[in-house]
Amino acid sequence: MLSRRLIVCLDVRGDRVVKGVSFRDLRDVGDPAVLAERYENEGADEIVFLDVSASVEERAIFVDVVSRTAARLFIPLTVGGGVRTADDVARVLRAGADRVSINTAAVARPALLADCAVRFGRQAVVASIDAKKTDDGWRVHSHGGSIETDLDAVAWAEQCAECGAGEIMLTSIDRDGTREGYDIGLTSAVTRAVGIPVIASGGAGNAQHVVTVLRDAKAEAALVAGIIHDGVTTIASIKGEMKANGLRVRGAADV
Repeated sequence: MLSRRLIVCLDVRGDRVVKGVSFRDLRDVGDPAVLAERYENEGADEIVFLDVSASVEERAIFVDVVSRTAARLFIPLTVGGGVRTADDVARVLRAGADRVSINTAAVARPALLADCAVRFGRQAVVASIDAKKTDDGWRVHSHGGSIETDLDAVAWAEQCAECGAGEIMLTSIDRDGTREGYDIGLTSAVTRAVGIPVIASGGAGNAQHVVTVLRDAKAEAALVAGIIHDGVTTIASIKGEMKANGLRVRGAADV
């Protein structure tokens, strides 16, 4: 049985970590490099760094902030936001990222995923999907969740996998920041449809929510943010609950 990953997300605007609800009403929660190092020390398996305004503002990601953050870490770092070309991916990887998350640019040109998979390997390419519930399923949104597309989230996840993405980072816009639990229906639909790992994101309110999305929706990893930033719970507590519910946990001997 594979170990399940617990990933801490740092949503970054400028050079500060922010957090909001449904991608809105962002508030400052700290310095990305300092927080990333702290969460690694507390037991996070990976860090995700998302420049939440880069696509909306049509600018490149802040590579200097990525470099400063990566320099403090020994665990994997995934970086996304403002990535438009394979050369952008190369710059982010050179800055110290292990993987690069692509959303808006992939929606505009799915072949970008294939280009990056060939150039850097599938393991370095993460397709980021922001999805919102509709009457007949879930619709993909781009530009930091601000623009609705005509793409069905499950079908798009399948296409991303076919194009060469090595992993899907799946965020429920409806659940983001609400602490009401992950969208189990959305996550289950995508994990059933693709043969690559899925990271569930959006809605974590407690350790049991993490257990449920990993165990019942079959996500390979769970992403948490606000409940860790605000001290609602700890990485150790979540991993302890995961282990108690029969999930294999990385670093379990320390939990």
